Amino acid sequence: MATRTPAIMLQGTGSDVGKSVLVAGLCRLFANRGLTVRPFKPQNMSNNAAVAVIPGTTDFGEIGRAQWLQALACRTPPNVDMNPVLLKPQSETGSQIVLAGKVAGAARGREYQALKATFLDTVLASFERLADHADLVVVEGAGSAAEINLRANDIANMGFARAADVPVMLVGDIDRGGVIASLVGTHAILDGADRRMVKGYLINRFRGDVTLFDDGVAAITDFTGWPCLGVVPHLAAAARLPAEDSVALERPAQPVKAGARLKVAVPVIGRIANFDDLDPLVAEPEVAVVFVRPGDPLPADAGLIVLPGSKSTIADLRVVRANDWDRQIADHVARGGHVVGLCGGYQMLGTQVRDPDGIEGEERAAEGLGLLAVETVLLPAKTVRPSRAMTPDGLALEGYEIHLGRTHGPDCARPTAILDGEADGASTANGRIIGTYLHGLFVADDFRRAFLARFGITSSGGYRQSVDAALDEIAAALDRHVDIETLLAIAHDR
Repeated sequence: MATRTPAIMLQGTGSDVGKSVLVAGLCRLFANRGLTVRPFKPQNMSNNAAVAVIPGTTDFGEIGRAQWLQALACRTPPNVDMNPVLLKPQSETGSQIVLAGKVAGAARGREYQALKATFLDTVLASFERLADHADLVVVEGAGSAAEINLRANDIANMGFARAADVPVMLVGDIDRGGVIASLVGTHAILDGADRRMVKGYLINRFRGDVTLFDDGVAAITDFTGWPCLGVVPHLAAAARLPAEDSVALERPAQPVKAGARLKVAVPVIGRIANFDDLDPLVAEPEVAVVFVRPGDPLPADAGLIVLPGSKSTIADLRVVRANDWDRQIADHVARGGHVVGLCGGYQMLGTQVRDPDGIEGEERAAEGLGLLAVETVLLPAKTVRPSRAMTPDGLALEGYEIHLGRTHGPDCARPTAILDGEADGASTANGRIIGTYLHGLFVADDFRRAFLARFGITSSGGYRQSVDAALDEIAAALDRHVDIETLLAIAHDR
């Protein structure tokens, strides 16, 4: 029997326990040791998507943004094999299904539970292609390993681990409390075969003196028989990484940073997508980005409002109006404020959004906010591509497009960007309202510097370098606090 590529899978006791950051940190750690590392997540659910190449082609598809970051940690270009199944929620009960990078339909939750078993072959084929060109594959599970109600036909956690024979490390988050019960409880309810896949556990996000949890570690190991491979401290550098999905927006709002001179208000619409577009502004010392939850007013002292991307533009226009944000945005503009619309947010800024094919649902048209003289028609063909971009006056941009629809109108005569030689976006004559389909608009340091100068802000620059440095800091912390040699030994023993 041929030797198989070493692999290890991190599964969690729940969602948002820090798996994505730990996988990214381990990927960078092993890459720094000279290994060819690849990240893998069988199934992701997120509207934060990224563009990745489809292996063996010149075409592009979608993967979860977290896997894009993990590929960056590995210092390798992202490809769709890293996340073969991506679910993009578009209603309270249903999601668009992206399979091997391409839209493969949509399903409600119960329908998907029956459908997902048919995707296992695609998942395993993607994993094997990655493994064939790697020294090590670091796999991330989804949600909780203990969701026994979803265990039948599972492809995201133990179903994948057993099918691919990949050993599992279980991650518990001590910061949210109850970590002993969550780990011991997971052990108690897993069936015997699934339980045997778990080779150890990690405690994540510990604050303070680690030795104070020695008795906790002993208790968990006594109850489960699993060894502890490390107690990972709170990683401050993780705040400089893009968030995986909108779960991060459900945390309590943070105080406005001290010393901020520009407040940026971002309405948290129902199907917010790719909100990591705001991360470069969040990283600016003189900029405070405030994510405004439904039910709360937009701050009247904001100098800039950003309408983010949306998976369901027409539905999210209803959310904007239901929260009175449309009137508040109009008042902001009347006071001389600036507005930026990104992708779906750009579509909302126009006079109308039409959906003749019912792509988003039964509602075939909606009145926009009327701040840009443009109209959008949603079309079945999705644009998915990285873009070579610049501003009309020649500043370099970087980013990607993931969108349905075409936008046209008089304000398109003043484009925001030139994408692959074609004009994109629109702006008002005074330049205070702009829209674009380009995700990543604020990433390029020169553009962000020029944009913030309009508000009297001096940019700190170096956003990409900051993300890369954060990955190295996290890797170094994991090297100190995790038994890496035992982890590697487990990965090799499959």
